[in-house]
Amino acid sequence: MKTRKLFVSAFMLAMACLSYSQQDKPAIIEDFKPSSKNQPGQEYPQVNSQGYARFRIVAPEAESVVVSLGPGGTKGGTPLSKAEDGSWMGTTAGPLDEGFHYYRITVDKGTFNDPGTMTFYGSTRLESGIEVPAHDQDFYALKNVPHGKVQQVLFPSPSTNTCRRAFVYTPPDYEKDRKKRYPVLYLQHGWGEDETAWTNQGHANLIMDNLIAEGKVRPFIIVMTYGMTNDIKMGGLKNFDIKPFQTVLLDELIPYIDANFRTLANQPNRAMAGLSMGGMETRTITLARPDVFSHYALLSGGTYSPDDIKDKSKVKLIFLSCGSFENPDGVRKAAAALKEAGINAVSYVSEGTRHEFQTWRRSLKELAPLLFRDQK
Repeated sequence: MKTRKLFVSAFMLAMACLSYSQQDKPAIIEDFKPSSKNQPGQEYPQVNSQGYARFRIVAPEAESVVVSLGPGGTKGGTPLSKAEDGSWMGTTAGPLDEGFHYYRITVDKGTFNDPGTMTFYGSTRLESGIEVPAHDQDFYALKNVPHGKVQQVLFPSPSTNTCRRAFVYTPPDYEKDRKKRYPVLYLQHGWGEDETAWTNQGHANLIMDNLIAEGKVRPFIIVMTYGMTNDIKMGGLKNFDIKPFQTVLLDELIPYIDANFRTLANQPNRAMAGLSMGGMETRTITLARPDVFSHYALLSGGTYSPDDIKDKSKVKLIFLSCGSFENPDGVRKAAAALKEAGINAVSYVSEGTRHEFQTWRRSLKELAPLLFRDQK
C-alpha cells in the first residue's frame, strides 16, 4: 500500500509539473518573416523572433508531409497539417538555435527539397537551408565595404587522374597592388559537404571582408577545396585514408596556388584549418608535415596535445574551438596544456551553439585576426 501511495504521489507530481510546464510555455509570437535563405519571392519557410520555423508545402495528393531538420534529417521531424487548399503547413515544436540549418521534406515515402528555399551541399547531397537570425549576425552581414573575390579554379591532379576544383578568396586590395604578396589559409569543410560550404553556408568571404574593413585582420588568401571525405559513410572515420587527399593538397593544389596567385610561398605564411572532419584532416596533415604549415586550427575537429608537437619552433599558433554544447572543457584544457608546454595556443567556445555553422562562423571570426600577425 505504501508503494502504491508513493507511485500515485509521484504520478500526481509529474502531471502537475507537466501542466505547469505547458502553461509556462510562452505563446508563439506571430511575427514570422521569410528566411533569408529563401528563393526570390518565396514566402515560406518563415522564422519568427523567438526562433520558431514555419513551413508550407503544396502537395494536394500527399497523405503525409514531414519536415526533418539537420544534416540528413537527423534532428527529428515536424509533421505538417493539410489545409483545404491542398497545402501543408506546420511550425516547429520549439525554437531552433541561431544560425544556419539544413532540412529536407518527406512527402509520403519520398525525400525532396523545399522549392521555397535555396539548396546547399551537405549530407553528400543538396539540402534545403533555413537561417535563424542570430544576435551577432552583423559580423557576417553583407555590408557596404570593399569586397574581395571568390573565384573557382580548376587544377590538374595527376595522382587522381582528374582536374579538381577549388575556390579561392582574395582580399579587396588584391587587384590594386600587383607587387604585394599574401599569406594563405587552406580551409577545409566537414563530412558530407564540399568546397562550396565555407562561402555558401559559412559566409567566410563576408567575414573576412568585414574584418579587413574594420582593420582587425591582416589580409590573406583563403583556399577551399574538396577534402575527399565523402568517400566514406558518416561515422566511418576509422576507414578514411588521408593519403590521397594529402597528396592532392600538398603536391598538387599548393604548388598550383603558389604558381598562379601572389602568395608568400613559405611555411611561416601558410595555415591550415578545418571544421569537424576537415579538422581531422587538418590535424593529421599538419602533424605529418610540419614543414608546410605554421598555423593550425581545429573547429569542432578534435585537439592537439603537447606530445604531438615535435618541434615547437615550427608552430606559430594552434587554435581550438567548439560550441558550448560540444566539448568546451576538452578544448579549454587542451589549449591550456599546450600553453604550459610553451606553445602559442588559443581556445574559443561559441556560446549556445552545437556542431553547426554558427559555431564555425564565429570560430573563423575569432581565428582570422590571430593568423600571420607576426609574419612579414
